[in-house]
Amino acid sequence: MNIIGIIKKGEYYDSISIMLIAKKVAEYDGVLDSAVVMGTKENKSVLTSSGLMTPDIQPAGEMDLIVALKLKEGIDSKNVLSKIDEIFKATNKSDDGENFTPQSIDSALNVLPDANMAMISVAGRYAGDVAMQSLRRGLHVMLFSDNVPIEKEIELKKFAREKNLFVMGPDCGTAIINGVPLAFANVVNRGNIGIVAASGTGLQEVSCLISNAGCGISQAIGTGGRDVKKEVGGIMFIEGIKALAADPNTDVILLVSKPPATEVVEKIISVVRGIQKPVIGVFLGASPELLRGSNIHQALTLEEAASLSVAYSKKENASAVADVLKKREAEIIKMAKEEVVKLSPAQKYLRALYSGGTFCDEAQLLCQNVLGEVYSNIPFGSSKKLKDSWKSEKHTILDLGDDEFTVGKPHPMIDYSTRNKRILAEAENPETAVILLDIVLGYGSNMNPLAEIIPIIKEVKEITTQQKRYLPIVCSVTGTDKDPQNRTALVTALEAEGMKVMESNAAASRLAVSIINHL
Repeated sequence: MNIIGIIKKGEYYDSISIMLIAKKVAEYDGVLDSAVVMGTKENKSVLTSSGLMTPDIQPAGEMDLIVALKLKEGIDSKNVLSKIDEIFKATNKSDDGENFTPQSIDSALNVLPDANMAMISVAGRYAGDVAMQSLRRGLHVMLFSDNVPIEKEIELKKFAREKNLFVMGPDCGTAIINGVPLAFANVVNRGNIGIVAASGTGLQEVSCLISNAGCGISQAIGTGGRDVKKEVGGIMFIEGIKALAADPNTDVILLVSKPPATEVVEKIISVVRGIQKPVIGVFLGASPELLRGSNIHQALTLEEAASLSVAYSKKENASAVADVLKKREAEIIKMAKEEVVKLSPAQKYLRALYSGGTFCDEAQLLCQNVLGEVYSNIPFGSSKKLKDSWKSEKHTILDLGDDEFTVGKPHPMIDYSTRNKRILAEAENPETAVILLDIVLGYGSNMNPLAEIIPIIKEVKEITTQQKRYLPIVCSVTGTDKDPQNRTALVTALEAEGMKVMESNAAASRLAVSIINHL
């Protein structure tokens, strides 16, 4: 193997551009492994631990771009580097050579003087200052960038609150504003359900479930995950609730988050107490006692939260939601029993491979008190930390979108290669009893997921056929038929390959857990 690295001195690319470039680099024939990253200390540390660091790229600074490659034996590195140069030239080239690319907030406003929002994706250490410039010019901000110091986040959000503006983020990957999907978001119906979410994947899941049930979204406001922590104090989460309470187009309010800090929960309950509209809250992993005594209807899963929101939107009996979920649970148990009889005695373990972090958390919660020891690279609830994220232990539930898997590589919602390799590795393991996946559609995600996943499913079948055993693959598909990928077409194709496709991550997780539980 040949490991090479180059520095593109002083060339900054936003995170979305880097993800797209990295995907093209990884697909080039002869490349075994690759990374495209800015030359920060943290990124160089990851390159070292992953065996991609070379003396040539060690001097890179944080405003330099690094390309690191592991090539097959016999591959001409000069030819590969020439092809990569073409990728960068194509990225920098405008569509017609005449497009004007603004270099500052002021020049952007000269082009779009009526704009009222700035979407920011620059290096974290600079993103806060760009966000403040935008706020001072009266713009709402969607801050896609991460690694923004928490002190800066607090400063931005306090300033925005004073000016009656929003700061969505940092690390806000999803929002739907006035019907427009931003970043990783889906094409959903317009309607009367408003969402405030400190979870991007959680927002995608509930908005799609709501839309697929025939209702719609008025506004979906992302806040970034840190907003509900004690330090930030839920500033934008609270402002989001107030905005939806005052919005004449919103009749139902849905709150999505991991458990907020105690102080933030108290603020949320206090604000909601004065709201006449139905408010549903799903704080994944929170005690059922968290919202007792408040007028917030608490749901335990994203699916339940979406179902309650739909019931209130349609002015139906919300208590019927529990009956529907109970009936569905009986159907899941029946499916699980049908799968179990096909398995061999050696098959014992669940292997869940997620691209969405919130789905990974939700699956861990649904495994609690049902399965034995559960391990994860991002342990949640009673799960234990994996010793090595690249090696499964017993029941393993992975977030492949975590930084350790994505530094220098596209997010797994875009590039399936890392997960595909892991699927094959788990399929080779005779102790694997069920593989659990998520597929997330919408803007920003992979535009042709079938081309990525179907060949792998066929390879899994070949492996298990050779080993004379059966391996169920269960998945959920987050998306709508209005998404560019078309959910129904995707589901039909997956089911034709024998995959068990469920309507929600909660349902898919329950089926996988039920299969294990009935072994």
